[in-house]
Amino acid sequence: MLKPGDKAPNILLLDQDNTPVKVSSFKGHKVLVYFYPRADTPGCTTQACGLRDISKNVDDTVIIGISPDKPAALKKFDAKYSLGFTLLSDPDHAVAEAFDVWQEKVNYGKKYMGILRSAFLIDEKGKIEEAWYKVSPKDTPTNLLKALEK
Repeated sequence: MLKPGDKAPNILLLDQDNTPVKVSSFKGHKVLVYFYPRADTPGCTTQACGLRDISKNVDDTVIIGISPDKPAALKKFDAKYSLGFTLLSDPDHAVAEAFDVWQEKVNYGKKYMGILRSAFLIDEKGKIEEAWYKVSPKDTPTNLLKALEK
């Protein structure tokens, strides 16, 4: 698992508009990268809308959501809830694996691989400032605001 001080893994994925986004291009800004299981599900919607609602209070911190969804599903999710931040498609979960959030899960006794809802605050130099594994959808915005107050 990643911890504060670790170098953030490289991220180059397609966004909701099918445009390649390289997270390292945001050097000089803090970046919140959060991983969620699936667009337009209750928990993921709560998390995304919570971040949308605080986005004006985070100065120039960039917010980026990552899920295994295809860009078209991400675009629909963004439009439906007027999110206004970048959503990235990680269908082969390579980036999720690099962040150690692609893990075995159990639901009703059935084991499967999936996203462990997590968030990471990356500092201006590309290092992990905060790592929140297994974060609650409602806690993601609160955690970000608290971390930025430090």
